[in-house]
Amino acid sequence: MKKFTIIIEKDEDNWLISEVVELPGCHTQAKSMDQLIERTREAIQAYLEESKELEISDKFVGVQQIEV
Repeated sequence: MKKFTIIIEKDEDNWLISEVVELPGCHTQAKSMDQLIERTREAIQAYLEESKELEISDKFVGVQQIEV
């Protein structure tokens, strides 16, 4: 098993949206966090099945919030 980093945002219609940092273009959405995590797992599995010659990025450093 490999761990992936996801970024989760909420859109203007209150949908939760996840983006998998290491897999460009791999994202999904759902109304609840549990459903989002399950759909994200499914999206990752589908992405990996379609991308046999996959190069997984490992350059993600982190996310921070700053106050200005």
